[in-house]
Amino acid sequence: MIERLREICLINGTSGDEARVREYIKSRINADEVTVDDLGNLIVFKKGRKTPKNKIMFAAHMDEVGFMITDITPDGFLHFDAVGGINPSVVIGRTLRLESGGYGVVGTKAFHQQSADERKEFPEIGDLLLDIGASSKEEAEKLAPLGSTAYFCSDFFEFGDGYVKGKAIDDRAGCLIMMDMINSDLEYDAWFVFTTQEEVGTRGAKAAAFTVYPDIAFVLETTTACDIAGVSGAKKVCELGKGAVISYMDRGTVYDRGLYSLAFETAKNAGIPVQTKTLVAGGNDSGAIHVSAGGVRTCAVSVPCRYLHSPSCVIKMSDFHAVKSLAEKLLTASAEI
Repeated sequence: MIERLREICLINGTSGDEARVREYIKSRINADEVTVDDLGNLIVFKKGRKTPKNKIMFAAHMDEVGFMITDITPDGFLHFDAVGGINPSVVIGRTLRLESGGYGVVGTKAFHQQSADERKEFPEIGDLLLDIGASSKEEAEKLAPLGSTAYFCSDFFEFGDGYVKGKAIDDRAGCLIMMDMINSDLEYDAWFVFTTQEEVGTRGAKAAAFTVYPDIAFVLETTTACDIAGVSGAKKVCELGKGAVISYMDRGTVYDRGLYSLAFETAKNAGIPVQTKTLVAGGNDSGAIHVSAGGVRTCAVSVPCRYLHSPSCVIKMSDFHAVKSLAEKLLTASAEI
């Protein structure tokens, strides 16, 4: 499973540029119906042994945070902007991979040339420069034309007691879980949507929800874990090693109370470790899905993840397996409610 997670995370696919991820998924699933809509969502139907009373949809987004080239200086340096929410502190000094296949290094004014005020805060992403080794605007344009994308260049590796680190675990983890569900022998019919443009406003999910028109949706995600040194109590949000995260509310959704309770009950009966978020923060595709198609009962089940939206996302594989197990159980638990 770790090798497969490594493989899908190392594919580059920011919002609006998810084609490589989509083709990878399409080539590795065995489903009854597979379609791609005009926003690039991959919509999949898998026939189970039974037809459920409720139309069940699972969702996970294919896109990752990244960058788009916005300007080129006369001497061949690139200005860029973030695609999705990225803190400038995780960008400075990083290596980025260009859509064309080349590399660049993110730089800013040298520390000894900065004013006292400049040293107190990080520059905005739009003020940073990407050095791709070009000596002129014309040379740079061939490697990175305006509107092309760039990605964190990051190794994927295992460390400690069951931890893995890599880019794009948000939300390739959810995609991989859905792929395994599609390739399994399902108890009930189910729909699976691999969505686009989640990181820039949950846009793909809204379109996909109207296409499928589900009664119930389960969003399989990653969510911010702040269980690090210097953080205590509710501000930890959730913790690695304590299982799947079931949310009651975030900045985009007040989750269905019945499904929230069902998820905890199902996990308890199956011996699956679960926890909830202790801070109302963030959001995901649920925000678009639950207010689409006449309203959809929605529940989010997430893998806790440290250092989200950086080149060094960290999860614990036991939490990943808890989300996978719970998602499989929830299909059956919600089919006839």
